[in-house]
Amino acid sequence: MATVKHRFQAADAFFPASNFAQYSAVAGTNFPVASLAFDAATEEVVYFQVPTMDYGSGNLTINLKWYADTASSGGVTFGVSLACITANTDSTDIETKAFGSENTASDTHLGTTGQRLHEFSITLSNLDSIAANDYAILKLARKVSDGGDTMTGDCLIVEVGVEYSDT
Repeated sequence: MATVKHRFQAADAFFPASNFAQYSAVAGTNFPVASLAFDAATEEVVYFQVPTMDYGSGNLTINLKWYADTASSGGVTFGVSLACITANTDSTDIETKAFGSENTASDTHLGTTGQRLHEFSITLSNLDSIAANDYAILKLARKVSDGGDTMTGDCLIVEVGVEYSDT
């Protein structure tokens, strides 16, 4: 049994017509930092196309690397959901496919450094009948109305990791 890992950067995201996280690129002192800026007041979303060629079984683990734009305290809550289509088997319209139920998790800012890098995981157990070689779309949303989302300002996602078992 092996764990399959995929890593997505900000430039890999797809955006809906409205209420999407903004792509951000900061020059930085020593290197540029690209991210997806999720607002603190409005729920915003982005999408990623996830390769599933080696999917075997079990839940997906979604790892988020993030930092606060201006805050140095508070928490953030994110939700993830999955939409999967098996080509030549599912009779689902690809342009109207619904997502499975959302799974959420929260993380707390660790200390007084405003732009400190953090990481946390969300277990995605609502898998929308995922199978190997599916066309799969992952939806990522900041859940600003959740009680655990108390951080002011943007939450900047710099990397989204997806992990699953190949057996």
